[in-house]
Amino acid sequence: MFGFFYLRALRTGSRALSLERGSLLDIILQRRHIRTGIWENAIEQLRGLTPPIDEGSANLTPILDNIEKRLSQYIPLDVQGRATKLFVSKLTREHLRKTISFFLRTSPDQEPVPFQEAGTGTLNTLVLALLSFIADIKKDNVIFAMEEPEIALPPHTQRRIANYLLEKSTQCFVTSHSPYVIERFQPEQIHVLRKDQDAVLTATKLPVGATLKGKTYRKHARRGLAEAMLGRGVIMCEGVTEKDIICAAAMKMEEADPENCYPLDLSGVSVISTDGDGALCEFGGFFKALQLTAYAFYDKKTRTVAEAQKFTQSFDHPNEIPYAGAELMLVTEVPAARLWQLLKELRDSGEKSKLVLPSKMPPADEVKALVRPILQKDKGSGYAGRLIELCDVAELPPTVVAFLNIVYGAFKRPEPVPPIEPEETEALDAAISQTAGSAQTPSVKSP
Repeated sequence: MFGFFYLRALRTGSRALSLERGSLLDIILQRRHIRTGIWENAIEQLRGLTPPIDEGSANLTPILDNIEKRLSQYIPLDVQGRATKLFVSKLTREHLRKTISFFLRTSPDQEPVPFQEAGTGTLNTLVLALLSFIADIKKDNVIFAMEEPEIALPPHTQRRIANYLLEKSTQCFVTSHSPYVIERFQPEQIHVLRKDQDAVLTATKLPVGATLKGKTYRKHARRGLAEAMLGRGVIMCEGVTEKDIICAAAMKMEEADPENCYPLDLSGVSVISTDGDGALCEFGGFFKALQLTAYAFYDKKTRTVAEAQKFTQSFDHPNEIPYAGAELMLVTEVPAARLWQLLKELRDSGEKSKLVLPSKMPPADEVKALVRPILQKDKGSGYAGRLIELCDVAELPPTVVAFLNIVYGAFKRPEPVPPIEPEETEALDAAISQTAGSAQTPSVKSP
């Protein structure tokens, strides 16, 4: 009733392309009725090697002759010619099944090597190739179960494998951490698996349709959703400017205070832009339904009580900044000297060649008036992030720092591994020395 299972290379790669009974290659030969004559022909060729491997060696032949003479003192060897021979196998079917190996090469300058010596990605793909052969023969009821098909494979190969599974199998089960694999499946086909402290496994369906529109999901699937849904928390930013600010400020804070600011990437916290506040609550509800800690970072705006309540329901930590736009926050909270530095960099680099600046830095209000329209007009240019990068940690916008401290407080650095005490090191060294000594010097009992 069932098809075939694809297991990882660690479990099946050692024998998948061998001819042992039940191996994938053996199954293919059986299905194609290619068995008769294989073993007889192989045994005959090995038996008739010319010259035999035990002849023609100045070192080996005298030793074998000496062994035969010693053996003849106990066992009569009444034969013509040599009584002993060396073969490359036992010349039986069962032994040949275990010794015959599949060789391949992946480039013109490479000699063929046993398939077990190929890279992990190549080995995984070879196993899949065999399974696809079986699937094409069987056709009607093939079920694939693949564990992490992304191991050691480039993104385009991952996508091709996912496409094959979807198109050729009757049903498939895939466990994966790869966004390139996840994005190939429809939202209703995806479950997020988790174990709680009592080792109870739960599967949560993606709440697409109930909280997040299908069109929105498809637009953001690879860019953020597939990564974020596998993490522990997510920061939803209203736009790309806010995302650039958060990412740049986080990098500054993490470098300056690694003890209290454990990197967001390592904590499993993703930063995503929704390209407008209209979809913020959609995304917040989506991630909250997946039991992820959901944060929001968005501009101040006149909202009804119902709209404000929706933000509270959709996010664990909704954070509305006290400004009508992130650009206003930057020009208000970033020192004027850094704003001026950004202006000069844009002019001198040629990015804003028509930008006319006075020879000396004007008053702060004039600098702000020059910077703000540039930040507002070129939202996707990354200028906001570059401005943050010019700042020292003490110069970062307090609004951003306060928000990120909330996140860092929830996702703290793991406890350090305690150092080994000197007496533990000495005891370990003594145990190793004792073990090594007993292994090198076998015990001898007196008669």
